[in-house]
Amino acid sequence: MINEWQELTALSEGSPMVVERIRFEKRGITVEGHFELPPLARLTMEDQIFIIAFIQSHGSIKEMEAVFGISYPTVKNRLNKIADQLEFVQINPPSSRSEVLDQLDSDEISVDEALEKLRGI
Repeated sequence: MINEWQELTALSEGSPMVVERIRFEKRGITVEGHFELPPLARLTMEDQIFIIAFIQSHGSIKEMEAVFGISYPTVKNRLNKIADQLEFVQINPPSSRSEVLDQLDSDEISVDEALEKLRGI
């Protein structure tokens, strides 16, 4: 499977790819449409390998230096280059107006806190 993915990313030469058919073998279902690849799958194979190594090293830049034979600044620059290609995923999105009003109604937050949150929406 990894070799197939490497071949596919090499074939694309970094151009964007779109998946038009997905088959779920165990269920015997095929879906056709227009599906974008997830952000990590859009990275070059080299960047994917670098990220996998980073995760497997538990984020240890020292270990990355040893594995790839590169310096600390080079590891950091490479990670920054990859991060720039990925969209920021908001882990704690701002509350909706109704959530803020519910929090205010249940006395979880003060009026001032509610106003501050509503201004941020």
